[in-house]
Amino acid sequence: MTYEEFADARLGALLRYAVMLTGDPHQAQDLVQETMVRVQLHWRRVARSDVPERYVRRMLTNQFIDWRRGSWARRVLLRGEVDDSVPATADHAQSTVDRDQVRSWLSRLPRRQRAALVLRYYEDLPDGEIAEILGCAVGTVRSSISRALATLRAELVEVS
Repeated sequence: MTYEEFADARLGALLRYAVMLTGDPHQAQDLVQETMVRVQLHWRRVARSDVPERYVRRMLTNQFIDWRRGSWARRVLLRGEVDDSVPATADHAQSTVDRDQVRSWLSRLPRRQRAALVLRYYEDLPDGEIAEILGCAVGTVRSSISRALATLRAELVEVS
């Protein structure tokens, strides 16, 4: 597989993943662009890996965790574009409020916890793959997800 073939096939999925990580489509585009430049520069190494997409997803996740030493995270917009793949609900305003609330809660989590949640619940990856992407042990992934969910539950109790 060439770099161009990989980019054509997986760019959309990587961008959707980055939007979930950053909470902002514009920041996600910047993150994916920077990551894909690095992927192209190291394409031979990426292509030799067992699963190139997993390798690139790990690069993107690491880039997100380290990106600009956190200064950009304070400028993230929490309102995103409408997701047309979600079925219409009776109350569009409430679904928008709910989506914004979830993004707001996610934005308060530490980056590794947020990445672990997005990889588990948005990307639907098993703990082993998440651990490989985050470069940590499976137990650390489970602990991160548990702590993140506990934080989100506490936020939910405060709102209720």
